[in-house]
Amino acid sequence: MRKIFLFMMVTLDGYFEGEDRDISWHNAGNKEFEDFAHEQNNSMDTILFGKRTYDLMASFWPTAEGRGADKATADWMDAARKVVVSSEPFVSTWQNVTVISENVADEIRKIKQEPGTDIALLGSNMLCVSLMEEGLVDEFRIMVNPVAIGKGTQLFAGLKKRMNFKLGDTRKFESGNILNTYTL
Repeated sequence: MRKIFLFMMVTLDGYFEGEDRDISWHNAGNKEFEDFAHEQNNSMDTILFGKRTYDLMASFWPTAEGRGADKATADWMDAARKVVVSSEPFVSTWQNVTVISENVADEIRKIKQEPGTDIALLGSNMLCVSLMEEGLVDEFRIMVNPVAIGKGTQLFAGLKKRMNFKLGDTRKFESGNILNTYTL
């Protein structure tokens, strides 16, 4: 069975986004992070998004700006299968997109049974919380950035029950970022 992992960047004070969905604090504009991203991309073939995160990604990666920022990631994002969970069906102009609007947990279970490599859940906190509560997220890769912002949306906002995590690995980056990998 395929594994779903969450990758989320957070601040030291526990926010995955600042006010007005600000992510300008992401400590990711360096070669070390780019190498990590490429390594992670090579371990998966499917990306799972909520609609809001999908809109952000679709407005950046298939553009000249996205290609200029990191051509290898832009090419990978274009080629990868993208599954978007949205309360309203929509037609995507980005290639390789499947939209799920009903029976989300059942549809995700089916995708996990398909042949392939890992499935990355990027951002999409609300979707993550709902899939966590269904037992569908297998691993949590939380990259803590050395910054505090004071306001925003906390990681796992909306969680209805306590979840206890087990620390697997920790990786320190020269940038000051720390990647913690957890399972439930």
